[in-house]
Parts: sequence; structure tokens; C-alpha cells
Amino acid sequence: MAWHGEPLVGFDLETTGTEPLEARIVTAAIVGVSGDGRVTRHRDWLADPGIRIPEQASAIHGISSERAAAEGRPVAEVADEIAETLTGYWNQGVPIVAYNASFDLTLLSAELRRHGLPSLSERRGGAPIGPVVDPYTIDRSVDRYRRGKRTLEAVCAEYGVVLEAAHQASADAEAAVRVAVAIAERHASVAALTPAELHGRQIDWYRAWAEDFQAFLRRKGSPDAVVDPSWPLRELAPVAR
Repeated sequence: MAWHGEPLVGFDLETTGTEPLEARIVTAAIVGVSGDGRVTRHRDWLADPGIRIPEQASAIHGISSERAAAEGRPVAEVADEIAETLTGYWNQGVPIVAYNASFDLTLLSAELRRHGLPSLSERRGGAPIGPVVDPYTIDRSVDRYRRGKRTLEAVCAEYGVVLEAAHQASADAEAAVRVAVAIAERHASVAALTPAELHGRQIDWYRAWAEDFQAFLRRKGSPDAVVDPSWPLRELAPVAR
């Protein structure tokens, strides 16, 4: 059976900002979806990020600094549990689906580094992470010239996926899975790949997009623009000594 007819696990973070090497986790969700589309597991986290949540971020995901401090768990504990859960699925061969995976996985990895916790790879005995399925990267490659936004809400609309509570981690995590399945159902070339093959293709697709976008920015007047081509993880800054 093709990968999109097997169990998949959606993952999403809501955070304090948009820079994954600096932002902190506020909420997180991991949602398991069976091959026939049933939600089989649903786990949520609310973290105290240890810093104030900017008003712009609170306006998006609805979590204030005061609520996070009062109700959230220490972010180090949350990051550790998320990492253990994700690597547990990878060790079973279950793909993790994350929309714009390089943001969420890089941010999680930065949190692990920040708190002196084992990395995702270290939790796998040094093995690379994956397989990862990123509907954002896949859709941008297989339907390159489609006009319009590529936000999760926009892509859900394109593929007929209902997203009733955008920017709530659990809703976004489940929607990411359903969009991934819908893309595979529309594009036979994606469905035909194994999870490992799809993971490898996404590395290439993301790099190609990054190189094209960087060239575009430089042509448009930003000669020093750099777009990180790494997927599904950006390189973390060296540990200060």
C-alpha cells in the first residue's frame, strides 16, 4: 500500500516568533491518523516559554504570556517529551508530517540545544531523522506555477481540506496530514514514492526552491540575500564555549 494509505503522524508548533533559531515553543500537538483517516492519537502541550510572548504572536495563536506562565509547563520538559514522541514514531518507521517542516523541526532542535537536551538524531543513536513529509515543500514542487498563497489555509482550500481552527496546533497538525494525503491522491508521482524516497526528493526540491528564491531576491535588489537550502533541519549555531 502507498505511504498515504498507511498511518501518519501530524506535528505542529505555535511559537513566540518566526525565526526558528530564536523563537520558543508555546503550544505543540502531535496527532496520529490511521490509514483510513481516523484520528487515533491526539496529544497537546502548553509550554511556559520562559520569555514574554509578543502581542503579534498571541494575536495569532491566542496564548498570552500570563496564561503560558500560569498554565504552561517548563519548556524544557515540553521539548523533551515532543522529541521523545517524534523519535519513537520514526523508530517504528512512521512518517512525521509537518507543514513547513524546516521551521518546526529546526525550532524544536534549537530548544533541545538551548536546554542541554539530546538532539533528535542522538535520540536515534546517531541515525538521521525521518522520514518527514512536508506538504508545503511537496506542493510547491509538484504544482510550481499555481498562483496564490502557500499558507496552510490556502493549501487546505486548494485540496479541499477543512481547517476550522487555523493556528491551533492540533488543528494544524491534523490538517497537515490530510493535505499530504490529498496531494498524493492528486499526484501519482508523489504517491508512488516510498517514505524514504519522498524524504530524499524533498531535500532536493527544497534546495532547488531556496536557490531559485535566493537568485530572485538578489536580482530584485538584495545582493547579499541568503536563503538557507537545508531541509528538514537548518544548521544550528555552534555551542558557545
